[in-house]
Amino acid sequence: MWKRIEVPRPPDRSREATGAVPPGPPGVPSVPRVHAPETEAMGHMDKEAFNVGKSVVFKGELSGSEDLVVEGTVEGKVELREHVLTVGSHGKLKAEVFAKIVIVLGEVVGNITASEKVELRESGSVDGDVTAPRVGIAEGAHLRGSVDMQKKPAVAAAPAQAAKPDAKLAPLPAGAPVQGGPRVAGA
Repeated sequence: MWKRIEVPRPPDRSREATGAVPPGPPGVPSVPRVHAPETEAMGHMDKEAFNVGKSVVFKGELSGSEDLVVEGTVEGKVELREHVLTVGSHGKLKAEVFAKIVIVLGEVVGNITASEKVELRESGSVDGDVTAPRVGIAEGAHLRGSVDMQKKPAVAAAPAQAAKPDAKLAPLPAGAPVQGGPRVAGA
């Protein structure tokens, strides 16, 4: 019978050294991808992200203009106002966090403020206050602190008179207690 002969190939080290994806077949664009399970689960795998490895310890103020995956230890302040912060399953943050989206699989000690959402996964732990318009807490996750889910501030709200142009406010008699809503003439 036929026997297929396998030709051993040396491993492609170009990706490891440069972080670039080797070119694929002609006509198919190559897209750099982050291969962290946490980010793939979130659908953020088409973006490049900076990765703080397991053995890295960072102390101080950390800010940036790209997504960040933390598998090591970060102490201080993390500011990624327009980007995603993922605290991996081995990640430990002792920091005040400000980001667009925060995904916690590891441990965070400190307050989290997100402009879009905070997701606390099964293995995640947060010891601090969470402020975001949307907050997801998976079964088995740990949260010790408060949750504030205020919506984003609306564009300058129109005064009540603009909403009801026919309504005229009646003056209150001197010394009258103010209760309930505004008084309308003819009511």
